[in-house]
Amino acid sequence: MSRVLERRKQLMRLMRQATLDNGYFTVAGIAEATGIPRSTIQDWVNRLVEEGCVALLEEQRGRHAARYVASSVMPESACRRVFTTIDGEEVEIYHECMSGGCAAFCEFHHARAGGALQSVWRDGTLLRERAHLGRQEVAVGLDPAPAVGIVGVFHEDGCIRQQIRCIGGPAYSLTDMMSFAEGVCGVTVHREGPLVEGEVVTRALAYVAIGIDDTDTATEGATFALALALLQHLTKLDGVMPIGHRVAMLNPHLEPRTAGNSCSCIEVAVEPSMIPRIEEAAVRFVAGEAASPEWGIALREGFGVPRDLRAYGKGAREAVIEREEAEDTARRFGVHLHGGRGVIGALAAVSLIGLPHEVLLDPGMDVCTDWDPEHQ
Repeated sequence: MSRVLERRKQLMRLMRQATLDNGYFTVAGIAEATGIPRSTIQDWVNRLVEEGCVALLEEQRGRHAARYVASSVMPESACRRVFTTIDGEEVEIYHECMSGGCAAFCEFHHARAGGALQSVWRDGTLLRERAHLGRQEVAVGLDPAPAVGIVGVFHEDGCIRQQIRCIGGPAYSLTDMMSFAEGVCGVTVHREGPLVEGEVVTRALAYVAIGIDDTDTATEGATFALALALLQHLTKLDGVMPIGHRVAMLNPHLEPRTAGNSCSCIEVAVEPSMIPRIEEAAVRFVAGEAASPEWGIALREGFGVPRDLRAYGKGAREAVIEREEAEDTARRFGVHLHGGRGVIGALAAVSLIGLPHEVLLDPGMDVCTDWDPEHQ
């Protein structure tokens, strides 16, 4: 995101909060809160007044400073984060909302619209959508038509450009809110009567899955907890966006095991140049924190899962896998393994990405080697 846009977001946030708390804000108050010179803040206020985002409440009188109000005390954005990853000709779009209701609304209407999207699914307040590069027209309008749809997704100069058509509430979100979401580099819009079509620009990040297993013992530690700690650790690095954490059950009859024989996988979106650093940081963290010397990590880039890689995950839920098979499979599919015996389950965790929770947690369910998000 450009520095100018980031600064604008920061100042608007402070101005809106001051308006809510005090009924107004002053240039001096914003300058004190940010450490920015008053003259610079005054220039910003003048610009925001021209844009209609700020209004003059009281003019300066003697020693009494001018008072301003942010023109809207609506939520700055119902969109917490919007970011994207690319894998070949496919793009995965992540849209984290402030509420489950907002996420469900977008899930329903985006799925109804279709357009450039192949699949739409939701994990709590996080909407995940899969799209092919290109454009596919969508007719939006009043019910029963969808209120919003993604008509195009393009990859250009290291960025993903989503072209969105909408009406009503989604149009307000696009024009007034989405630019404030973390991960958005820019938004442009134009109106055609009641319809709004806009373009949302985000970085074309790389999807990275990190599988983890055998980090605990019968009396100490838990792999799921260490995986969550690793996710928190990695997302402190610049250029890393957290996507999620999943737990998968493997062969429940395998011995020895600490409990039900589960593995974990964390998902992050990163700048492509960051992948080696992410791998190094993950290995160092798990090696230092694992209770078991048999800990294992598997790291793979890309959200598409080849049929034979998925078959490995299926096998790990039904049979006993030896390390040699895990290493051969990892070489075939470009997965990096680190550690001891745990690499067997860690690779299984990576091979099972994209499956719904109810499948991951029930080893009796078939993972379907040709499963993809469209079937969810």
